[in-house]
Amino acid sequence: MAWQGKGEGPRGTPTEFERRQDLGEVFRREGWTVQETGRPDGPDGNIDLELESKGTRIVVQCKRWESWRVGVDEVRRFLGTLMREGLPAESGIFVTLSSFTADARREAHQAGLVLIDNVELYSRIEKVRRPERCPQCGESMILDRSRRGWWLRCVSNGCPGKRDLGGDPARAVDLLVQPH
Repeated sequence: MAWQGKGEGPRGTPTEFERRQDLGEVFRREGWTVQETGRPDGPDGNIDLELESKGTRIVVQCKRWESWRVGVDEVRRFLGTLMREGLPAESGIFVTLSSFTADARREAHQAGLVLIDNVELYSRIEKVRRPERCPQCGESMILDRSRRGWWLRCVSNGCPGKRDLGGDPARAVDLLVQPH
């Protein structure tokens, strides 16, 4: 997987985003069987995860980019990978911790490729995450975002309980999908 920068990022290597419990765990909780195919030591064929459910095969490309938007060239490369695999564009999911350029979105939409940006990813996490209990009242907390970063916020009326997940979206993913 390509990543902007060398060595480890603020939350580990790009492969850790793809292979640890982060993204694969989200798909598992959505009901998919997940096979991790991305490799840290060589070419991965532009496929980081393979999903299967009820005879349906989906391949996933991940970009752990946080500061750079994914452009149309990356989307086209992934569409080429789907063609090589003999799969229609609808059998691909492209995931990033950042966002996609307008041209990339247009290209994906025309082809039928599913794009998951940071906003969609966190929405999906919220739907499948295990409840985090408020340290003050014990009620469930929900994922929220402010100018200062990601938070878990208590849903109990009047309770000020919250947990700072920091400004790093990868850290939020990491904390939300870890097993309890």
